[in-house]
Amino acid sequence: MVLANTFALAATVPPPEKLLPADTLGIYVIPDFAKARESFARVAMAQLWRDPEMKAFREKFLEKLKSDLIAPLERELGVKFEDYASLAQGQFTVALTRNGWEGKTNQSPGWLLLLDTKEKSGQLKTNLAELRKKWVDAGKQIKTDKIRDVEFTTLIFNADDLEQTLKRALKSKAKSNGAEEKSNGSTNKIELTFGQSESLLLVGSEAKDFEKVLSRQAGGAVPALAEEAAFESKHAALFRDSISYAWLNLEPVIENLSRAAAVREGRASGPMDMQKMIDALGLRGLKTVSFHVNTPPDGTALNFFLAVPEAARKGIFKMLAFESKDAAPPPFVPVDAVKFSRWRLDGQKAWDALETMLGEVSPQMKGAIKLLTETAGKDKDPKFDFRKNFIGNLGDDFISYRRKPRSADASDLAAPPSITLIASANADQLAVALKAVSSLLPMEPGGAKEREFLGKKIYSFALPTVPGQKDERALSFSPSSGYVAFSADAALLEEFLRSSETKLKSLRETTGLSESAEKVGGLGTGFFAYDNNNETLRLLFDSARQDPDKFAKNILPLSGLPGAPDQSTELKEWFDFSLLPPFEKIAKYFQFTVGAGSVGADGLTYKIFAPTPPELQK
Repeated sequence: MVLANTFALAATVPPPEKLLPADTLGIYVIPDFAKARESFARVAMAQLWRDPEMKAFREKFLEKLKSDLIAPLERELGVKFEDYASLAQGQFTVALTRNGWEGKTNQSPGWLLLLDTKEKSGQLKTNLAELRKKWVDAGKQIKTDKIRDVEFTTLIFNADDLEQTLKRALKSKAKSNGAEEKSNGSTNKIELTFGQSESLLLVGSEAKDFEKVLSRQAGGAVPALAEEAAFESKHAALFRDSISYAWLNLEPVIENLSRAAAVREGRASGPMDMQKMIDALGLRGLKTVSFHVNTPPDGTALNFFLAVPEAARKGIFKMLAFESKDAAPPPFVPVDAVKFSRWRLDGQKAWDALETMLGEVSPQMKGAIKLLTETAGKDKDPKFDFRKNFIGNLGDDFISYRRKPRSADASDLAAPPSITLIASANADQLAVALKAVSSLLPMEPGGAKEREFLGKKIYSFALPTVPGQKDERALSFSPSSGYVAFSADAALLEEFLRSSETKLKSLRETTGLSESAEKVGGLGTGFFAYDNNNETLRLLFDSARQDPDKFAKNILPLSGLPGAPDQSTELKEWFDFSLLPPFEKIAKYFQFTVGAGSVGADGLTYKIFAPTPPELQK
């Protein structure tokens, strides 16, 4: 027994940061697949998928998936996916490797998949042996090699054959008319290499990546990802207890893309020079991107992080950097708002950063902005000063909220009642400035119209019509209570103008909102968002059930264009919305989600939390 335990400990597969080389560009990891499987099974959406009410919809989708996609791929690859479905027990890692990539046209990154099967390593060995035999018996191209005494097998595909298999699987039967597309005789090859080291399955594109992983697994001295400072700082702070996480080292990626662009352009400068654009946008300051997922008992949490150090922050990152101020729903935001966001962005600083960024991208843009700020509004008032009257009156508070659509009609679903507010120390002057520059916008001749409502001026102008629009729509705006409010829904705008005189129940009083907000950092980080999934999905769900064809066409607008494939027909074959149950029978799986952003010295963070709906809590 002691010897068995000792062997088990010795055979333990190291975590990915200990296995992968230091020059790994990016990874997606599920540290413990068996644990993650159990955790995700408790998530509300997973429970919804298993609900008996979803049986008809679920079974038709799975049948279509198996017959049209999985079965053809299994025939082409000579593999049964279900033979491998239960093998994932420990870590599951997909990595993007450097592979000598420096941005040259004849280079590309490599990729690597690692899967720890733990006690199912024997089954893995059997499955891989059967796969090799099937390929040999079928006369398909195959080659073998040994790396550090581990046998690796490479399956060689004709890229065109694989592409045609996927096309046949996904193509609309209505469009195919029974005609089979023929291979164009392409000789482009795809090589897929795999091998097994103890309980670890390795799949990838580059032999030297296997060599490094096997060396690390054996305790070799190859520098590991864990020693890379850009990764280790995030692993310690974000990833250690996560159900799954991803990390991408963007610094070398952006440098290589910049180098490749310089080669393509012959290093010639111009109005849209890629090197200038990368610099101006501030992309060189973006070091890494990461996210991680946790499933605590009270909900599901997702965290995103952009590592953009303050000293390197410019372009879009300087423009969008908001301040740590109160972002809670103000009292005038009604409790029946289904979406809400509040962003404490300094409008004047953001405008200055935008001007600087566009000027660095192109001298022509810089000239156009200068002309705009010097001439805008002067056609109506020669004394109008755009920079003073418009930019100088922008505040540091941007609010938007939305009500549910008025009906399940497609036009109402596409344009639910919504309102946006921009704070200003002189809202009346900002509104007048907006009216003055309205000539720059596409609108009907005559400029913005004016009307009075409760002693306040409302300005409005017609919006351009869009395909499928029933009635003419107008955008209206009006100053009130330190904001200029904008809405294409006149009733909602008027409700806001009355809010100081009426006492409606506020969104901030929603049960559980404050507690959920604490899960994402609180209401004082400078950005907060709320989405009532129960209400936003209700009408969408019922619309899909009642008129599946119309719903499919509306969510895939390209399907109606001349010459475009009938994607709505294909979608309906996979997702038969008519089989969905009435929303009331599955409403218990939906509640709301909250999100909050913050800006720190190291970068920008955005957190999302979906609390477990009350009926699912145990």
